[in-house]
Amino acid sequence: MSSKPRWDRAGWLWWLALAGGVSFFIAVHQRLDGPWVWAWKTSGVGLLALWAAANARERNGWLIAATLAFGALGDWLLDAKGLKIGAVAFAVGHIIAIILYLGNRRAALAFSQRLLAWLVMPATLVIVWAALSPAPGWGQAAIYSLFVAAMAATAWTSRFPRYRTGIGAMLFLASDLVIFAAEGGAMPRSVAIWLVWPLYFAGQALIARGVVGALSRENS
Repeated sequence: MSSKPRWDRAGWLWWLALAGGVSFFIAVHQRLDGPWVWAWKTSGVGLLALWAAANARERNGWLIAATLAFGALGDWLLDAKGLKIGAVAFAVGHIIAIILYLGNRRAALAFSQRLLAWLVMPATLVIVWAALSPAPGWGQAAIYSLFVAAMAATAWTSRFPRYRTGIGAMLFLASDLVIFAAEGGAMPRSVAIWLVWPLYFAGQALIARGVVGALSRENS
């Protein structure tokens, strides 16, 4: 078997995904809207999902492809159908990701790494409470944030590259916390708009690259 990772399998999808995700910041900055903008928004993570599927050779590969696919679906549903149904799609994706990461736990963890993983969920709840309570709906936001935090914590403790998948998952979590901070008035929306999409898409791209890359090396 070849020792060379098959990074080149459908590599054009990877580059198209980056083009779609990075360029969408133009739409964010210009505050564009409409079905064609929703499709543009979905293209980045949607193409990452297709790239992951093209490289999938076993269960783990299909799990990361499904995780990204539900993320792309959430991107579209948030604008097309509303916050609640979009959040459900993202939550399903987080559950699939948690299953993936728990099935691929790192054999040994330093104390600091373990401590960070344990602190992510309670710290996230405190931030959401401070940002949104007692406004209506803060409880639902807190419940959703637990899915994101659990995904980030399990990614951090998984065997996948921490400086790609682990940091990517933390960036994903940070993007949601910025949203909550802006909604609660703790951060100006004029600042949040510069942070949310770059954090989110960079997080998704790093997650995808880390997991697919590790699996590609193993299956080459």
